[in-house]
Amino acid sequence: REKDLTSKKPHTTMIIGTLENAERYYPLHPGFKPLFEFVKGNDFDKLPAGKIYLQGKDVFVNNATIDPKKAENQPLEMHRDYIDVHIALEDGEVFGWKPIENLSREGEYNAAKDCALVDDPAEIYVTLKKGDFVIVYPEDPHAPNIGTSAIRKVIGKIRL
Repeated sequence: REKDLTSKKPHTTMIIGTLENAERYYPLHPGFKPLFEFVKGNDFDKLPAGKIYLQGKDVFVNNATIDPKKAENQPLEMHRDYIDVHIALEDGEVFGWKPIENLSREGEYNAAKDCALVDDPAEIYVTLKKGDFVIVYPEDPHAPNIGTSAIRKVIGKIRL
């Protein structure tokens, strides 16, 4: 199933929110409610690192501590099969985004990882605080994990 990521119109735009207002986004996809309710109801410092399946491979989270990258060393990534939800467990992650129309090229897609990487720089950067989240749809080129110290986060995946 081959799709040209750059041809989707209209494109979506990165959504930035807080866990306390997450219910506002439940109508966008049936996977948002179980994902956000699980995140709000658990202490991720007491859960194992790695993947936690909520609805099989349709909705799952990754409890992660990630080595930070410099903005200039973090390529944009795009997906085809999943919506990403990045949820900050601590302050400090910088998250980059770029409109798909502004990409210089599309990266080669790796189906096993559901990811295409593009070496373009992001155009917009936001700094997340504990409890903030970012929702990015497949057509949202994004650069996560930018910072100066280890990044504690939950990465939710919701199959389209």
